[in-house]
Amino acid sequence: MQSSTQPLVEARHLVKEYPRGKGGFALPGRGAQSVRVVEDVSFSIFRGETLGLVGESGSGKSTVARMVLRLIETTSGEVRFDGQNLLAASPQQMRRLRQRMQIVFQDPYAALNPRMRVREIVAEPLMIHRKEMKNGLAAKDSQRRVVELLQAVGLDESALGRYPHEFSGGQRQRINIARALALQPEFLVLDEPVSALDVSVGAQIINLLQQLQRQFGLTYLFISHSMPLVRYLCTRVAVMQRGRLVEIGESEQVCGRPQQEYTRQLIAATPELAV
Repeated sequence: MQSSTQPLVEARHLVKEYPRGKGGFALPGRGAQSVRVVEDVSFSIFRGETLGLVGESGSGKSTVARMVLRLIETTSGEVRFDGQNLLAASPQQMRRLRQRMQIVFQDPYAALNPRMRVREIVAEPLMIHRKEMKNGLAAKDSQRRVVELLQAVGLDESALGRYPHEFSGGQRQRINIARALALQPEFLVLDEPVSALDVSVGAQIINLLQQLQRQFGLTYLFISHSMPLVRYLCTRVAVMQRGRLVEIGESEQVCGRPQQEYTRQLIAATPELAV
Protein backbone atom coordinates (compact mmCIF):
# COMPACT_ATOMS: atom_id res chain seq x y z
CA MET A 1 0.00 0.00 0.00
CA GLN A 2 1.36 3.42 -0.92
CA SER A 3 1.45 5.75 2.07
CA SER A 4 1.78 8.97 0.07
CA THR A 5 0.94 10.30 -3.37
CA GLN A 6 4.42 11.87 -3.59
CA PRO A 7 7.24 9.32 -4.04
CA LEU A 8 10.21 9.56 -1.69
CA VAL A 9 12.52 8.16 -4.41
CA GLU A 10 12.10 8.49 -8.17
CA ALA A 11 14.38 6.95 -10.79
CA ARG A 12 13.73 8.23 -14.29
CA HIS A 13 15.16 6.63 -17.44
CA LEU A 14 18.43 5.55 -15.81
CA VAL A 15 21.20 4.47 -18.16
CA LYS A 16 24.68 3.27 -17.23
CA GLU A 17 27.47 2.59 -19.71
CA TYR A 18 31.06 1.47 -19.17
CA PRO A 19 33.93 1.66 -21.68
CA ARG A 20 34.44 -1.68 -23.41
CA GLY A 21 37.81 -3.36 -23.06
CA LYS A 22 40.29 -4.65 -20.50
CA GLY A 23 40.57 -2.49 -17.40
CA GLY A 24 37.60 -0.37 -18.47
CA PHE A 25 39.44 1.23 -21.42
CA ALA A 26 38.42 1.13 -25.07
CA LEU A 27 40.32 -1.42 -27.14
CA PRO A 28 42.96 -0.03 -29.55
CA GLY A 29 41.64 0.62 -33.02
CA ARG A 30 38.00 0.21 -32.01
CA GLY A 31 37.22 3.73 -30.82
CA ALA A 32 35.53 4.69 -27.58
CA GLN A 33 33.09 1.78 -27.59
CA SER A 34 31.01 1.11 -24.49
CA VAL A 35 28.80 -1.56 -22.99
CA ARG A 36 25.40 -0.58 -21.59
CA VAL A 37 24.62 -2.40 -18.33
CA VAL A 38 21.46 -0.48 -17.37
CA GLU A 39 18.94 0.56 -20.02
CA ASP A 40 16.10 3.04 -19.42
CA VAL A 41 15.12 1.99 -15.88
CA SER A 42 12.33 3.98 -14.19
CA PHE A 43 10.48 3.39 -10.92
CA SER A 44 9.19 5.18 -7.82
CA ILE A 45 9.34 4.24 -4.13
CA PHE A 46 6.74 5.69 -1.78
CA ARG A 47 7.28 6.49 1.88
CA GLY A 48 6.96 3.50 4.17
CA GLU A 49 6.94 0.87 1.44
CA THR A 50 9.46 -1.74 0.31
CA LEU A 51 10.23 -2.04 -3.39
CA GLY A 52 11.90 -5.31 -4.31
CA LEU A 53 14.35 -5.18 -7.22
CA VAL A 54 14.83 -8.77 -8.32
CA GLY A 55 16.72 -10.57 -11.06
CA GLU A 56 19.53 -13.02 -11.70
CA SER A 57 23.19 -12.18 -11.09
CA GLY A 58 24.44 -9.63 -13.60
CA SER A 59 21.00 -8.20 -14.35
CA GLY A 60 22.02 -4.73 -13.15
CA LYS A 61 20.23 -4.63 -9.77
CA SER A 62 23.15 -3.44 -7.66
CA THR A 63 24.24 -0.95 -10.34
CA VAL A 64 20.78 0.62 -10.24
CA ALA A 65 20.85 0.73 -6.43
CA ARG A 66 24.19 2.53 -6.43
CA MET A 67 22.98 5.02 -9.02
CA VAL A 68 19.93 5.75 -6.86
CA LEU A 69 22.27 6.63 -3.97
CA ARG A 70 24.70 8.39 -6.31
CA LEU A 71 27.50 6.08 -5.23
CA ILE A 72 28.20 5.78 -8.94
CA GLU A 73 27.32 8.40 -11.54
CA THR A 74 24.69 7.78 -14.19
CA THR A 75 25.36 7.99 -17.90
CA SER A 76 21.94 9.58 -18.32
CA GLY A 77 18.64 9.82 -16.49
CA GLU A 78 17.50 11.42 -13.26
CA VAL A 79 17.19 10.46 -9.61
CA ARG A 80 14.97 12.47 -7.27
CA PHE A 81 14.91 12.12 -3.50
CA ASP A 82 12.00 13.84 -1.78
CA GLY A 83 11.62 15.99 -4.89
CA GLN A 84 15.28 17.03 -5.13
CA ASN A 85 17.38 16.09 -8.15
CA LEU A 86 20.37 14.20 -6.69
CA LEU A 87 22.38 14.42 -9.88
CA ALA A 88 22.29 18.22 -9.72
CA ALA A 89 23.16 18.38 -6.01
CA SER A 90 26.47 19.93 -4.95
CA PRO A 91 28.93 17.98 -2.77
CA GLN A 92 27.73 19.95 0.26
CA GLN A 93 24.10 19.17 -0.53
CA MET A 94 24.90 15.49 -1.06
CA ARG A 95 26.68 15.35 2.29
CA ARG A 96 23.49 16.51 4.00
CA LEU A 97 21.30 14.23 1.92
CA ARG A 98 23.40 11.19 2.77
CA GLN A 99 22.15 11.42 6.33
CA ARG A 100 18.72 10.53 4.97
CA MET A 101 19.76 7.57 2.80
CA GLN A 102 22.00 4.64 3.69
CA ILE A 103 22.94 1.18 2.38
CA VAL A 104 23.38 -2.27 3.91
CA PHE A 105 25.79 -4.33 1.81
CA GLN A 106 25.65 -7.99 0.90
CA ASP A 107 28.83 -9.21 2.62
CA PRO A 108 28.50 -8.52 6.36
CA TYR A 109 32.22 -9.01 6.99
CA ALA A 110 33.76 -7.12 4.05
CA ALA A 111 31.57 -4.11 4.93
CA LEU A 112 33.19 -3.80 8.37
CA ASN A 113 36.68 -2.45 9.10
CA PRO A 114 38.48 -5.37 10.83
CA ARG A 115 40.73 -2.94 12.73
CA MET A 116 37.87 -1.06 14.35
CA ARG A 117 35.87 -2.05 17.41
CA VAL A 118 32.09 -2.10 17.22
CA ARG A 119 31.76 1.15 19.18
CA GLU A 120 33.91 2.90 16.56
CA ILE A 121 32.16 1.28 13.59
CA VAL A 122 28.65 2.27 14.67
CA ALA A 123 29.70 5.72 15.92
CA GLU A 124 31.67 6.61 12.77
CA PRO A 125 28.68 8.15 10.88
CA LEU A 126 27.89 10.26 13.95
CA MET A 127 31.44 11.59 14.03
CA ILE A 128 31.61 12.29 10.28
CA HIS A 129 28.26 14.10 10.12
CA ARG A 130 28.24 15.76 13.53
CA LYS A 131 28.40 19.31 12.12
CA GLU A 132 25.58 18.72 9.61
CA MET A 133 23.19 16.95 11.97
CA LYS A 134 20.25 19.06 13.07
CA ASN A 135 20.21 17.33 16.43
CA GLY A 136 23.90 16.59 16.55
CA LEU A 137 25.19 14.51 19.44
CA ALA A 138 28.08 15.63 21.57
CA ALA A 139 30.99 13.20 21.67
CA LYS A 140 30.08 12.17 25.23
CA ASP A 141 26.60 11.17 24.05
CA SER A 142 27.69 9.12 21.05
CA GLN A 143 28.33 5.94 23.04
CA ARG A 144 24.84 6.11 24.54
CA ARG A 145 23.47 6.39 21.01
CA VAL A 146 25.60 3.42 19.89
CA VAL A 147 24.24 1.29 22.73
CA GLU A 148 20.68 2.22 21.74
CA LEU A 149 21.37 1.26 18.14
CA LEU A 150 22.87 -2.08 19.13
CA GLN A 151 19.88 -2.83 21.31
CA ALA A 152 17.55 -1.96 18.43
CA VAL A 153 19.18 -4.67 16.29
CA GLY A 154 19.28 -7.28 19.05
CA LEU A 155 22.82 -6.84 20.43
CA ASP A 156 23.96 -5.52 23.81
CA GLU A 157 26.76 -3.50 25.39
CA SER A 158 29.09 -6.48 25.50
CA ALA A 159 29.63 -5.99 21.76
CA LEU A 160 31.12 -2.50 22.13
CA GLY A 161 34.75 -3.45 22.67
CA ARG A 162 34.88 -6.41 20.28
CA TYR A 163 36.15 -6.68 16.71
CA PRO A 164 34.16 -7.93 13.67
CA HIS A 165 35.94 -11.31 13.53
CA GLU A 166 34.56 -12.14 16.97
CA PHE A 167 30.97 -12.24 15.67
CA SER A 168 28.94 -14.62 13.55
CA GLY A 169 27.71 -13.61 10.09
CA GLY A 170 24.25 -12.74 11.36
CA GLN A 171 25.68 -10.63 14.19
CA ARG A 172 27.95 -8.79 11.76
CA GLN A 173 24.96 -7.95 9.60
CA ARG A 174 23.16 -6.62 12.67
CA ILE A 175 26.17 -4.35 13.27
CA ASN A 176 25.98 -3.16 9.65
CA ILE A 177 22.30 -2.38 10.08
CA ALA A 178 22.97 -0.50 13.34
CA ARG A 179 25.57 1.64 11.56
CA ALA A 180 23.15 2.33 8.71
CA LEU A 181 20.56 3.56 11.22
CA ALA A 182 22.97 5.81 13.12
CA LEU A 183 21.97 9.01 11.28
CA GLN A 184 18.23 8.26 11.50
CA PRO A 185 17.78 7.84 7.73
CA GLU A 186 14.44 7.68 5.97
CA PHE A 187 15.56 5.41 3.13
CA LEU A 188 17.67 2.23 3.16
CA VAL A 189 19.02 0.28 0.21
CA LEU A 190 19.32 -3.37 1.23
CA ASP A 191 21.68 -5.00 -1.27
CA GLU A 192 21.03 -8.74 -0.88
CA PRO A 193 21.53 -8.45 2.90
CA VAL A 194 20.85 -12.14 3.65
CA SER A 195 22.32 -13.95 0.64
CA ALA A 196 25.63 -14.59 2.46
CA LEU A 197 23.88 -15.97 5.56
CA ASP A 198 22.47 -19.35 6.55
CA VAL A 199 18.76 -19.70 5.85
CA SER A 200 17.68 -19.59 9.51
CA VAL A 201 19.94 -16.61 10.29
CA GLY A 202 18.75 -14.83 7.16
CA ALA A 203 15.15 -15.30 8.28
CA GLN A 204 16.00 -13.61 11.59
CA ILE A 205 17.52 -10.65 9.73
CA ILE A 206 14.47 -10.34 7.48
CA ASN A 207 12.18 -10.28 10.51
CA LEU A 208 14.46 -7.69 12.13
CA LEU A 209 14.24 -5.48 9.02
CA GLN A 210 10.44 -5.64 9.14
CA GLN A 211 10.46 -4.70 12.81
CA LEU A 212 12.82 -1.76 12.23
CA GLN A 213 10.71 -0.53 9.32
CA ARG A 214 7.66 -0.36 11.57
CA GLN A 215 9.60 1.15 14.47
CA PHE A 216 11.38 3.89 12.52
CA GLY A 217 9.05 4.42 9.54
CA LEU A 218 11.70 3.37 7.04
CA THR A 219 11.44 3.06 3.27
CA TYR A 220 13.37 0.21 1.63
CA LEU A 221 14.79 -0.68 -1.76
CA PHE A 222 15.41 -4.41 -1.35
CA ILE A 223 17.76 -6.08 -3.84
CA SER A 224 17.43 -9.85 -4.23
CA HIS A 225 17.46 -12.78 -6.63
CA SER A 226 14.81 -14.64 -4.62
CA MET A 227 11.19 -14.23 -5.73
CA PRO A 228 9.71 -15.90 -2.60
CA LEU A 229 11.75 -13.54 -0.41
CA VAL A 230 10.60 -10.38 -2.16
CA ARG A 231 7.02 -11.68 -2.14
CA TYR A 232 7.25 -12.05 1.64
CA LEU A 233 8.96 -8.73 2.38
CA CYS A 234 8.07 -6.29 -0.37
CA THR A 235 5.08 -4.10 -1.13
CA ARG A 236 5.88 -3.98 -4.85
CA VAL A 237 8.30 -5.86 -7.06
CA ALA A 238 10.35 -4.76 -10.09
CA VAL A 239 11.94 -7.52 -12.19
CA MET A 240 15.20 -6.84 -14.05
CA GLN A 241 16.64 -8.79 -16.96
CA ARG A 242 19.86 -7.80 -18.75
CA GLY A 243 19.74 -4.23 -17.50
CA ARG A 244 16.07 -3.60 -18.25
CA LEU A 245 12.91 -3.60 -16.18
CA VAL A 246 10.65 -6.25 -17.69
CA GLU A 247 7.84 -6.28 -15.10
CA ILE A 248 6.74 -4.14 -12.15
CA GLY A 249 3.68 -4.19 -9.94
CA GLU A 250 2.18 -5.19 -6.61
CA SER A 251 4.02 -8.07 -4.96
CA GLU A 252 1.11 -10.51 -5.03
CA GLN A 253 0.36 -9.71 -8.65
CA VAL A 254 3.93 -10.07 -9.95
CA CYS A 255 4.78 -13.14 -7.87
CA GLY A 256 1.36 -14.81 -8.05
CA ARG A 257 0.30 -13.94 -11.60
CA PRO A 258 3.46 -13.00 -13.50
CA GLN A 259 3.04 -11.63 -17.01
CA GLN A 260 6.57 -12.35 -18.29
CA GLU A 261 8.16 -15.73 -18.96
CA TYR A 262 11.40 -14.52 -17.34
CA THR A 263 9.52 -13.77 -14.11
CA ARG A 264 7.98 -17.25 -14.15
CA GLN A 265 11.45 -18.74 -14.59
CA LEU A 266 12.76 -16.80 -11.57
CA ILE A 267 9.87 -18.08 -9.45
CA ALA A 268 10.45 -21.67 -10.56
CA ALA A 269 14.21 -21.44 -9.89
CA THR A 270 13.91 -20.35 -6.25
CA PRO A 271 12.85 -22.67 -3.39
CA GLU A 272 10.04 -21.64 -1.12
CA LEU A 273 10.93 -19.39 1.80
CA ALA A 274 10.81 -20.51 5.44
CA VAL A 275 10.57 -17.40 7.66
